[in-house]
Formats: sequence, C-alpha cells, structure tokens
Amino acid sequence: MPDFQKNLETRSFLALLLLVSVAFLWILKPFFGPVFWACALAIIFYPAQTKLLKSLQHRPNTQALITLMMCLIIVIIPVIFLVSSVVAQAADLYQRIESGELNVGKYIEQFQTSFPVLQQTLERFGVNFDDLKKQTMNFAMNSGKFIAQYTFNIGSNAFKFVLDFCLMLYLTFFFLRDGSWLKELMIRALPMGDTRERLLFAKFAEVTRATVKGNLVVAMVQGALGGIIFWILGIPAALLWAVVMAFASLLPAVGAAIIWGPVAIYLLATGSYVQGLVLVAFGGGVIGLVDNLLRPILVGRDTKLPDYLVLLSTLGGMALFGINGFVIGPLIAALFIAFWGIFMREINVQDEPQAQSEALEDRDNNEQAAANE
Repeated sequence: MPDFQKNLETRSFLALLLLVSVAFLWILKPFFGPVFWACALAIIFYPAQTKLLKSLQHRPNTQALITLMMCLIIVIIPVIFLVSSVVAQAADLYQRIESGELNVGKYIEQFQTSFPVLQQTLERFGVNFDDLKKQTMNFAMNSGKFIAQYTFNIGSNAFKFVLDFCLMLYLTFFFLRDGSWLKELMIRALPMGDTRERLLFAKFAEVTRATVKGNLVVAMVQGALGGIIFWILGIPAALLWAVVMAFASLLPAVGAAIIWGPVAIYLLATGSYVQGLVLVAFGGGVIGLVDNLLRPILVGRDTKLPDYLVLLSTLGGMALFGINGFVIGPLIAALFIAFWGIFMREINVQDEPQAQSEALEDRDNNEQAAANE
C-alpha cells in the first residue's frame, strides 16, 4: 500500500508538472518570436563576449550590456534600416505599376518579340502566351497589393513591433548575463543524464550558430552582391531585388539565380547585350561561388545539411512559423539529425561489447570445429 501511494503521488506530481509546463509555454506563445531571436542572438554573441570582454567577467551586467550594444550596432540597427528602405522601395514600385508608369505587359511583349521560338514551344505544350502574360500581370499587381497591405499592417501594429523589439533586447541582455547559469539549471532539471544533456546543449549551440551564420551571412552577401550589380546596371528597385535574392539564396535548389537569371535573359532579349553578359558573368562567377566559398568556413562540414533537406525544412519552417521559419526550419532539421546521430552512436557503443563477445564466441567455435576435424 505505501508503494502504491508513493507511485500515485509521483505520477500525480509529474502530471501536474507537465500541465503547468504546457500552460507556461502556452502563455509565452504570443512572444515566441522575441524569445527565439533573443536566444539566437545570445548564442551567437556569447563566444565574442567571453573572448573580447574576458576582463569584465567579474562585472556580468557591464559585460552583457556591452555585448548587447554590439548586437545593436552590428545586426539589429542595419536590419531595421534595410527593412524600412525595402518597404519604401516596394511601395514605390507598386504605385508605379498601378499608375501604369511601369508597364509589365510591355516588358513581356518585348520578350515575346525577341524570342518567338519560345512562344511556339509553349504553344506546343498547350500554354497560351497571352494567358501567361495576363497571369504575370495579375501576379505583379497582387504582389504589390500584398506588399502595400503588409506595409499598412506594420504601421498599424507599430505598438506590437516596438513591444516585441524591446522584449527581445531585454531578454537578450539576461540570456547573455545568465546564460551559463540557465544552462546548468536546465541540465539539473532534465532527466536525460548530465553527460547526454551537456552534449545536446553543446550541439544545439553549435547548430544554432552554424545555421544562423551559414544561412543568413551567405544570403546577405549574395543579396548584397546582386543588389550592387543591379544598381550598377541601372535596374530599378535594386535594394528590393537584393532582399528578394537574399531570401532566394536560402533555397539551395533555387538560389539567387531565379532572380538575376530572368533579368539577364530579358536584357539579352531587348538588345542590351553588354548588360546581359555582365550580369550573367557576375551572377555565375561571383554570386554563385559565394555559397561554395563562405558556407564551409561559417558552417563547417559536420553541421552542413544536404541541399534537399535545407530546401524542405526552409519551406516547411516558413509555412509554419512565418518569416522566422527560414531559420527555425533548418535549425530543427539540423537538431533532428544531431539527436539521431547521438542516439545511433550510443546504441553502437552499447552494442559494441555484445558484438565483441559474439565475435570471440564465433572464433572459439571455429577453432573447436577445426580441432575436431
């Protein structure tokens, strides 16, 4: 009876613990974005804090505050400036399309005139070029409306944006200051074994840094290079296309070529051969090589995901988590592989003595059979 009562008390406590934990996470759900980015920034900048500000380790508040200022100057302020500039260019582009100053149909007709073979090829497959033209124009208008509406939503939800931004900075400060203590507290609380938990936390930090640095830095560099060449060639809304190319760079099966490729084809089709060839050479020779040069340095070979897995996890992450998903998706995929890798290594270690015992037993049996013969 005492054992039954003890088991009942333990199960009741665990059930209530799970219920309270789920309720707490449910309360934090509206602030998922700020909490996630605060964790990511703290993990990324924590090594810099421990190395560059080692002399201030006995003053954790000052150390965390200086690191937070570094985050603001290096990452947050440039991103805010970039987003505001892109939104302004997108709204201006939409107004030009809506007023007729920028005629998308005219560009399609020029492309049709320059490549009549393409129209014939499409018609063989049952694709009407006129219908394709209408669909492209509708897509341009709908995209412009979406951008304008998104801009309006940002303005109407300015209070929420400011609240999330301040909350992110607030949490980043405490994660930088108390990160080690929080990690040790979670290691004590989780019932998976301290050695395994430390390994998993180390892997989580490694994968987070690799995913954010590898994906974001490569995307930013490719987008910046694409925007610079667009600006040099006089292509309108170069900053907007730079951001679009940066997002396209997150998809390895697509890449930034899905943006600069059609533009290069259009330039060649309209007789701008020098501009078209320059864009093709720069896109293939410079933008295309950035991924191969930077990603191994920033990510490393151990945490690099297969391209198809990055594509699926990025699209799935954005479908589930919105704009945050382009980081969360690959991060979850990398952690999935890391968890299974640890599991398989532990199973192999556990199975190794048994395998050695079976090998010794087989050797003894073979020797006995040879002696009998």
